[in-house]
Parts: sequence; C-alpha cells; structure tokens
Amino acid sequence: MKNNPVTWFEIYVDDIDRAKKFYATVLGKEMMDMVVPEGMNMKMTSFPFQEGAANITGALVQSADMKAGGNSTLVYFASEDCLTEQNRVEQAGGKVFQPKFPIGQYGFCSLCTDTEGNMFGLHSMK
Repeated sequence: MKNNPVTWFEIYVDDIDRAKKFYATVLGKEMMDMVVPEGMNMKMTSFPFQEGAANITGALVQSADMKAGGNSTLVYFASEDCLTEQNRVEQAGGKVFQPKFPIGQYGFCSLCTDTEGNMFGLHSMK
C-alpha cells in the first residue's frame, strides 16, 4: 500500500447540474463531465485532477440507486484559507454547518453542506 490509502471518493447527488455548479462556485475549480460505461444508469462529474500526479480525486454521482445526503462520507477539500471557500458556500446554495475553527497544529477546518444535503469539510493551514 502506498503512503495514502485514499484513491477516490464519490458524493451522491440528486441533481448533478446543481451540485456541479455548487462545487465549481465554492472551490473555484472547473468540474469535468465523465463518460459512463454503457448500461450504467448514472451521471458522473469529476473534480479536477492531473493524470499521473500524486493526487486524489473523486466524482459527483447521480444514480437512482443511491440517494444524496445523510450518508457517512465526509470529504475534506484543501485550500489556502478555508474561510475563502466557506464564504462562497451560502451564495452557491449550501449552508455553513460549523464556521472555520482551529484544529491545533493541523490548521483549520470549516464544515458545510452542499445543495444535495451532503456534508463536506474545508481544510487549510492558515
């Protein structure tokens, strides 16, 4: 196993276009639509990533088999200062659950919910 065991994450959504706009606005990053294999009844949009780089990414997934919100997945997005992205959450249609707070030597976090009811975290060192 490599140093980081996390390789992928999925955030289940009810409205992929709404969720895509939300995350693009909050993170200030362009989302990328994905080609879904034939016969799979879902839509997927990935978070940005660089092929071959040492990074982790994931996707928004709209599927009749999985409902949004209330799940036990919590993804943290890295930022320069999590207050910047936190300040975009409500204008993008989400909610700030716990405003920026210190986590000791590990920096700061904010906890928010997206337009689909999924909670996510923002992390920064300042």
